[in-house]
Amino acid sequence: MLKANSAKIRHFQVEPSLPEALKPLIDIANNLWWTWNYDAVELFVRLDQNLWTQTKHNPVKLLGMVSQDKLESAARDEGFLGQLQQVHQQLKTHVSRAPWMPDGQKDPNEYSICYFCSEFGMTESLQIYSGGLGLLAGDHLKSASELGIPLLAVGLLYRYGYFQQYLSSDGWQQETDPKLDFSQLPVHQVKDASGEQVKVSVRLPGRDVKIALWKVKVGKVDLYLLDTNLPENNTEDRTITGQLYGGDMEMRIKQEIVLGIGGVRALEAIGIRPDVCHMNEGHSAFLGLERIRRLIEDNDLAFDEARQAAAASHCFTTHTPVPAGIDRFPPEMIKRYFKDYHESLRLDMEGLLALGRENVGDKGEFFSMAVLAIRTADWCNGVSKLHGEVSRGMWQNVWPDVPTGEVPIGHVTNGVHARSWLDPQLVRLFDRYLGTPWREDQADKDVWRGIAEIPDEDLWRVHEDARQKLVVWAKRKLRTQMERQGKSPEMIRNHCEALSDDALTVGFARRFATYKRGTLLLRDMKRLERLLESEQRPIQFLIAGKAHPADGGGKALIRELVQFSNESKLGHRIVFLEDYDIGVARYLVQGCDIWLNTPRRGMEASGTSGMKAAMNGVLNCSILDGWWDEAYEPDLGWAIGRREEYANPEQGDDIESRALYDLLENQIIPLFYQRDDQGMPREWVARMKQCIGRLAPAFNTNRMVQDYTRKYYLPAARRAATMAADGLKNSVDMAHVKHRLHEHWDGIKILNINAQLDKPLELRQTLDVTAEINLAKLEPSEVRVQIFAGTIDNDGDMVGGSTIDMRHEKDLGGGKHKFVGVIEPTTSGRYGFAVRVIPGAELLDGFWEPGLICWDAPERPVAPVVEEKVEEKKVVASSAS
Repeated sequence: MLKANSAKIRHFQVEPSLPEALKPLIDIANNLWWTWNYDAVELFVRLDQNLWTQTKHNPVKLLGMVSQDKLESAARDEGFLGQLQQVHQQLKTHVSRAPWMPDGQKDPNEYSICYFCSEFGMTESLQIYSGGLGLLAGDHLKSASELGIPLLAVGLLYRYGYFQQYLSSDGWQQETDPKLDFSQLPVHQVKDASGEQVKVSVRLPGRDVKIALWKVKVGKVDLYLLDTNLPENNTEDRTITGQLYGGDMEMRIKQEIVLGIGGVRALEAIGIRPDVCHMNEGHSAFLGLERIRRLIEDNDLAFDEARQAAAASHCFTTHTPVPAGIDRFPPEMIKRYFKDYHESLRLDMEGLLALGRENVGDKGEFFSMAVLAIRTADWCNGVSKLHGEVSRGMWQNVWPDVPTGEVPIGHVTNGVHARSWLDPQLVRLFDRYLGTPWREDQADKDVWRGIAEIPDEDLWRVHEDARQKLVVWAKRKLRTQMERQGKSPEMIRNHCEALSDDALTVGFARRFATYKRGTLLLRDMKRLERLLESEQRPIQFLIAGKAHPADGGGKALIRELVQFSNESKLGHRIVFLEDYDIGVARYLVQGCDIWLNTPRRGMEASGTSGMKAAMNGVLNCSILDGWWDEAYEPDLGWAIGRREEYANPEQGDDIESRALYDLLENQIIPLFYQRDDQGMPREWVARMKQCIGRLAPAFNTNRMVQDYTRKYYLPAARRAATMAADGLKNSVDMAHVKHRLHEHWDGIKILNINAQLDKPLELRQTLDVTAEINLAKLEPSEVRVQIFAGTIDNDGDMVGGSTIDMRHEKDLGGGKHKFVGVIEPTTSGRYGFAVRVIPGAELLDGFWEPGLICWDAPERPVAPVVEEKVEEKKVVASSAS
């Protein structure tokens, strides 16, 4: 090898010599649209099936390696040329299709969205992803393209793909880092008018770092990727985009500066200023600072004035259900990396640090990227209904005194890109019985009702073929890994021959972290062995997943599974398959019968692998967490437990492992092997149909992207336009309103609350409430006074709660004012209410400002108890604090 620092190496590109008739293959290979179009994939398979497998499904690399004889032969094949022309036309039609928009919404060409993420998983041959976050991001882009949403994206172009996993003979995970050859990937330099690659820079301590810009086409969507591996940078800085999630905290902050600040600058260098920016996780949160900085620079604004305009256009999606999963940096590190930058924001360093703190006054608190994103985005969401609830609780400290249910974090439940994950035979079956509408409107529940019309025999045959393909592939993969580990020929033969394409096949594939409990199955060896030893009703488990290189606990779980497989007399029924990636996942989610998921409840934000399985008719058996918590119904799959949460994790593991064994022994295995006279598992197939027909329209990324468009992208674009109108007048005005409110808020005092709580209320009667409030130097028009009312639990806490605006009735003088309101109970029960003051500015309606909420003192008795007398329909009220 000749090192680049030893001699000047001049670069040139050699491209495949394709016959003119085959030139459209270049367009198809260089647009990841092919990843969800089986006709396009078939073209490359027809060229050279062995090369297609050898290149890990990389058409760019295949075209560079395929023999000239095969190219010339294809150029003479009328059938191949006809298919090529058809596929090429499909691609051209796709990229020019009209966009989807909610009814009555404005033309989407009037706005643009930029989606920032640290990883993107579109295909196994472009290894710039590690797991669920990246796969979701890739599916997001694919659905945005299918829908025609005006979206582009920014990420990092890693020199080394996420590690390849192999196991030692005793099952301990080892890692190798594959180096990516960009010349053999569908990534291309973005060039300026002079033909030079576009480059920008960011400031790191003591030096500037150059960043080059590349582009990947994902259907209609442009994905821009940032690269610091440039001769202009020192050796250390060239490695910033070296590896996904590699290195220490210093490396992480450098990557996130490049992604957030560098990403915004790269877009501006090519003339793009998106109307809306979507931060998919907190890794890109520095983009908020950079967009604020540009507004300050261009418009001579104060920080708070610029923040109003920027935050209106920012969306933040959190995927992390536990605080430990958030990137946090020591204050000293932030001071070092932003030593000069904070001045361009017109903030002192403490002001900058406060943006990343839950408690702004705690100077020792680490700087949280999630909190920075929250404080610079008006729109925040979790990724499932349950995760939205978890997130509101996790980040409640950012909005002190705001009830958990009102913390402004919503949810958009994740989905998966259907055509990327469906078995090709299943796609053809859907085309036959559902028609083409299922491709165009995947969120339409009516379209999917056609699943019921598919003959049981046809659906089962397709599923059995998928299982057979899975088992053939698994045997081949298992043999290769066992031979490399030096296992005996007899052991290899026993394990490979034991895999059956007729056995009930359970899949478990995901990142190996301790909370996912990958070894829950091994908790009771005697019960497990009873399950595995049956020859009449065999069951086999195919397991895959990677642990983070630094996660010893996750690696230990993998080793425990592998050692069971190696040492138990029934170990051949539990197989661990190395190097989990998109290709491995595709085999598993298409070919298994059961998809197993065993996280500790509340720690799985979503769990998209189960959605991929469900679309293929694979039935889920899972803890009620993430997506399954809202999807589960008894005829769709199985639930492990009943939403219990345990103070003692060991106790929870014991109970839930027993519940899993019970389900397998008493329900799943008997149902799978329950056959009619034709050998058909009718009840099982009925569940498969219900699973596909009801879950596919609800949990696909086309529905998800439509939800983002309705709930976040369009409202953000409108709010951003409102803030920017008249030279940013509304943004400046809002900053001044907030400044005035913060200046005088502590002077607000709720002096007296009056309500008749000493006698019964009839059910349909109302409760009049008056409040005397000292607003100090604020006017009644600057605030909203509200009754917050709801039912009371046994601890005296209010459950749920709804708001009732109170009307200003009288100025009492000296800053004091009287407000009146009415509570109208609609059901009997034990009720309570409290009075609060919040900002009244129109532009703040629906947007909480941290610190601007004032409640009546908690010791004041304000909660009536409402009980129903059946015979008289009366409400008995008594006071409670």
